[in-house]
Amino acid sequence: MEEINRSLFLWINANGDSPDWLITLATFIARDVIAIVPLMIVVLWLWGPRSQLTSQRVLVVKTGVALLYALAISWSLGHLFPHPRPFAIGLGHQYLAHAPDDSYPSDHGTVIFTFALAFIAWHRMWSGAVLLATGTAIAWSRIYLGVHWPMDMLGGLLVGLLSCLFAQIFWLMFGNRLLPLLSSVYRTVFAFPISKGWVRH
Repeated sequence: MEEINRSLFLWINANGDSPDWLITLATFIARDVIAIVPLMIVVLWLWGPRSQLTSQRVLVVKTGVALLYALAISWSLGHLFPHPRPFAIGLGHQYLAHAPDDSYPSDHGTVIFTFALAFIAWHRMWSGAVLLATGTAIAWSRIYLGVHWPMDMLGGLLVGLLSCLFAQIFWLMFGNRLLPLLSSVYRTVFAFPISKGWVRH
């Protein structure tokens, strides 16, 4: 398995012949596209048609729970199965600055794949598919730039699957109490912008 991981990495990883424009594009994808996750969470909670607002907030809470599970599992796996990054062992070419910490599973991969799978499970297939394609692009970019192994990204995908399952179980047990509580806190903290109509009640 390790040999396959290394072979796939070397096949994807950029080298001295790679065009500058592709490295620049990969750098943008690797560093900045992940911002879609907090941005969409905020937008879906604060705005939207009144008829869809409750379902949007259910999606936000379930996705948030899944992300918390995912990050906890990712942290645990990183400590249980430490694995150096490619550049830490002198393999391939590195084009993105990164600390030489453990790479498995990828935090970026874990977050974006969990987010995509949450949308597939609890929103629309098309929106989840778009996010899954976005996650694939992020995964490619971080391998291409030499800071992750392919198996790091596969690990993130599997963690996302498990986390969405845990979040669904959690929601069935506690969702009816959690959503009203969070909504009450939100209405208290955002009372002024709500009164001005800047955000939804």
